Amino acid sequence: MLEVGTPAPDFTLPDQNGQLHTLSGYRGQKVVLYFYPRDNTSGCTKQACAFGELYPQFQEKGAVVLGVSKDSVASHKKFEEKYGLPFTLLSDTQLEVLQAYDVWKEKKTVGKVSMGVIRTTYLIDEEGVIVRAFGKVKAADNPAQMLAELG
Repeated sequence: MLEVGTPAPDFTLPDQNGQLHTLSGYRGQKVVLYFYPRDNTSGCTKQACAFGELYPQFQEKGAVVLGVSKDSVASHKKFEEKYGLPFTLLSDTQLEVLQAYDVWKEKKTVGKVSMGVIRTTYLIDEEGVIVRAFGKVKAADNPAQMLAELG
């Protein structure tokens, strides 16, 4: 996990509509950057839907929510449409951003070892500096936790 107080690595990734986003493009706003394993899995759906329900409150606090996984743009589009998600989902099929944010790790599931995304959420300030970092977050609780972090 990246250290609090360090500049967040910039990136350029496509969203669920194929439009490119850069982290530096959000300067002047707080960014909740959350990394999740896969679209349409139970935990990831709970997390995304909870961020969606709370999204107006994130906006009131001057924050944007960006979800990142290795899923394709097409997968993100289906996920967004199925659940009516009001925020941006970014596709990192090359794993560059997942690795830059130190969330692509070895995982053990039912005794099987594989590489995957460790559910992690960063709060990045208006200057692009990481101010909070949470690893191995609980999917259902993370959105409310992050809203509370915004004060």
